[in-house]
Amino acid sequence: MFDRLAQIVVPPKPPLWRRWRALPIFSYYNRLVALVLLGNIAFVLLGLDWQTPSVQTLSQMVVINLSVAILVRQHYVINALFWLATRVPLCWPLRIRRSAAKVYHFGGLHSGAALAATAWFTAMFGIQGARYLQQPGNVSSVWMWLASLLLGLLLLMVIMAHPQIRGRFHNGFERVHRFAGWSALLLFWGLTLLASIEEDAQLLRSGAFWMLVLLTLSIALPWLRLRKVAVEHTRPSGHAVITRFTHTTPFAGSSTTISRHPLLEWHAFANIPTPNEAGFRLIISRAGDWTGRFIEDLPRHVWVKGITTAGVAHVETLFKSVVYVATGSGIGPVMPHLLAAKVPIQLIWSTRSPRTTYGDALVDEILRAQPNALIWDTDERGKPDLVQLTYGAVQVFGAEAVICIANQRLTRRVVEEMEARGIPAYGAIWDS
Repeated sequence: MFDRLAQIVVPPKPPLWRRWRALPIFSYYNRLVALVLLGNIAFVLLGLDWQTPSVQTLSQMVVINLSVAILVRQHYVINALFWLATRVPLCWPLRIRRSAAKVYHFGGLHSGAALAATAWFTAMFGIQGARYLQQPGNVSSVWMWLASLLLGLLLLMVIMAHPQIRGRFHNGFERVHRFAGWSALLLFWGLTLLASIEEDAQLLRSGAFWMLVLLTLSIALPWLRLRKVAVEHTRPSGHAVITRFTHTTPFAGSSTTISRHPLLEWHAFANIPTPNEAGFRLIISRAGDWTGRFIEDLPRHVWVKGITTAGVAHVETLFKSVVYVATGSGIGPVMPHLLAAKVPIQLIWSTRSPRTTYGDALVDEILRAQPNALIWDTDERGKPDLVQLTYGAVQVFGAEAVICIANQRLTRRVVEEMEARGIPAYGAIWDS
């Protein structure tokens, strides 16, 4: 079968002017970032008094953007967005369904709104700072100190969220966003209460107060579901472990975040529920210090929080047939869809010694679910041209879409190459 796919010629890319939408810079994520920023710029040009900008107006814009940035990351909101997107019926045109499947780019709203909130707060701080220097009595020193700390935290979070910095210092990024985020929320509360005292305003009639209540609940809710659960392990090799949970049964296409030290770091893995069976499994492969220690130690308990949330592969139901491309432990996010069999699937799995690495039981389970799965052993055959194989599989299988679960570089390459040739393609975007 691989030889047959390799014989299918991948056509050259169309001219740039015809495939500009497929370029990474024009991704749905970046479009959402631009949409949020343009909306804020439009308000600056059309709705803001440039000569005497109201601090209250600036404060409201900070709260509005901050609310979008936080709420769009809330687990229930994420699942609601995926639920809404996947309500599009299969009888609708493919161009509508392929756009709805881009729902997982919602992080663009988070990033755009976070940048806008930081910009509005910077402007408000600058105006208040000028007033403080001109007439110190108009702005309290306490407000300036609190605002200075808050601005520093917001800028630090923006800097750490830069893709290159986040990729290089991922643990630092997570901890900064967690602890700086909590600290920033406390400072927002401090500024709100201070404004209520200084202006002798009724706090319960303040929109900012109730919005902060909502945001605080949104941030606290996952932590209110924090619990320590027992796990069992099967370690087929020193590279991977299959961990079983029994505390809940999630839906296919979802993920769970786990931790051994809840305040320090969390790691998300795709859930593998088995139809008509309670619980689920995770495939954890050696991909860094944390996973390496996990495989060596095999802890008897781990921490979980929040609820299971939908991921990119959940959009498969928007298509009549799908080619899944997975490398290594990327088979984990694909397996629940193979087992659920809600959509006709053709699997291409490229990995080192699959039976030695992941065990005979797992490979046999995959082949039972899909006897025609194409499993490429890189130890025997070398690295494949996954663009070639993917395009060939789409043509032979007649698939409507491609979902790629691999490392960042390969995922982006497969998605971009398929999209450039008019084939809907989806994969994780490693957003902030």
